Amino acid sequence: MYSYKKEFKGNFEQAETKIRQELQKEGFGVLTEIDVKATIKKKLNEDFDNYKILGTCNPLFAFKALKAEKEIGLMLPCNVIIFEDKGKVFVSAIQPTTAMSMVKNPVLEAIAQEVEEKLKKVIDEASK
Repeated sequence: MYSYKKEFKGNFEQAETKIRQELQKEGFGVLTEIDVKATIKKKLNEDFDNYKILGTCNPLFAFKALKAEKEIGLMLPCNVIIFEDKGKVFVSAIQPTTAMSMVKNPVLEAIAQEVEEKLKKVIDEASK
């Protein structure tokens, strides 16, 4: 499995607010934001469910990862998504251990484990 996902008990806007709060508590900032619904409407004139991709970064862990593996920037930032599916709202995060496992760098694996624990906590707390 490459993601950690939970259903959110509330609406899309509440989920986004809560996930941002929990990210901040764990030392993550949002570097990029993609409103998939708006982008699909603008580019393809098609309707799509609410769906946001937040490119998140914890500067300390990003720095450690870059020191351990210069090209790891190809896999940064860590994406967190908020989306609706069949009337339900979900919050989900990439599992860095899975994403980084192909690199085969023990230092990076340890960093990925720490980041994954923090992202799981974010998802768990946001979905309470």
